[in-house]
Amino acid sequence: MIRTNKSGTGLLLKTGLVGLILSVISASAMAQMIRGSMTESGKPAAHAGQQPINNLPNPYLTQRNFGTLPDARSWGSVSAVNVDIDGVHIWAGDRCGTNQCATTPNINPMVKLDPNGRVVAEFGAGQILWPHGMDVDREGNIWVADARVANENEIRENPAAANIGSAILKFSPDGRLLMTIGTPGEVGDPPTHLTDPNDVLIAPNGRIFIAETHGAQFQGEPGPNTKSRITMWEPDGTYIGHFGEYGWDDGQFRSPHSLAMDSQGRLFVADRGNNRIQIFTQDGEWLDTWYQFSRISGLYIDPTNDMLYAIDSESDENYNPGGWRKGLRVGNARNGEVLYFIPNHVHAGNTGMGGIGAMGEGVTADAAGNIYAGEVGVVSGMTRFVQVLIP
Repeated sequence: MIRTNKSGTGLLLKTGLVGLILSVISASAMAQMIRGSMTESGKPAAHAGQQPINNLPNPYLTQRNFGTLPDARSWGSVSAVNVDIDGVHIWAGDRCGTNQCATTPNINPMVKLDPNGRVVAEFGAGQILWPHGMDVDREGNIWVADARVANENEIRENPAAANIGSAILKFSPDGRLLMTIGTPGEVGDPPTHLTDPNDVLIAPNGRIFIAETHGAQFQGEPGPNTKSRITMWEPDGTYIGHFGEYGWDDGQFRSPHSLAMDSQGRLFVADRGNNRIQIFTQDGEWLDTWYQFSRISGLYIDPTNDMLYAIDSESDENYNPGGWRKGLRVGNARNGEVLYFIPNHVHAGNTGMGGIGAMGEGVTADAAGNIYAGEVGVVSGMTRFVQVLIP
């Protein structure tokens, strides 16, 4: 069901209260919050019957540290990645060498990489705080989900950071800002505001889908301002309405973290807090729920062949009980079959809040079927997975 909110009178939080809360909670405290929500709140019953899929073939060669940034700059965390309309170049949103761009206003976070990993275009300095998800539309425009506002420490260091974040930004291929959805620097409700948008997707007809919010996956029970929704917008940025709310049932979400669309025009939502994919029509009608791709941070579907790429950076016995491993699962969006499994990177540190090893959050694939992952946390930058054994 589509819900509309034309008043725009939602609660507005200036200067990043949400971002500050998330930035100061320790990893152990956050893990304890999740542990309570997963064991006491009752995850969907269908998930309990799903056997973990960890043992499929891996026909890909892993190439770590893909891409060289300008001026010998080091990569930071990357979760926003997408293939360009040419099917060859890859766009990535680097969090400015660390995990935020609030205090580095002179660094361009958005970079375009050629197949050799060389940067051929860059933009976004001072305009983007926390690139989290992105899409490239049919005209080659780059849409960026800037997923949080600045916290007090960041604003103290760079006062201009108070005016960026928690918005969707549309850029031309050469980096000109063409449209903004939301009010940068503030969180709230449409049509004037967004709350921590995770991802953005542009349908073939130009309709805009935005996944909100990031923090809902950390809540065992909803609060008065809890939001977990998909908002819909006309190509010119006019608000249409939204569907979804916080919860475990079909059609509900606990942080819709990534969006993709198949060749049939079905909208796939990575409902990360509920360890599943949900599938909808473009009008928000629920169609199906899949648990076989694990706890998904990033989702990409190749519209030419409906290959589905689902990357899991967080699974462990706390987040996703039952033996699920972090990794990248490749399958068929038409029937839900999982075909391949790329296991996590072997690393002394762990992504997410624990478990074994590391795996990225963002994922895309080029026209040749090579996969690109954006890494977040203990392993940073980009990884390329080159298909070597697939006909």
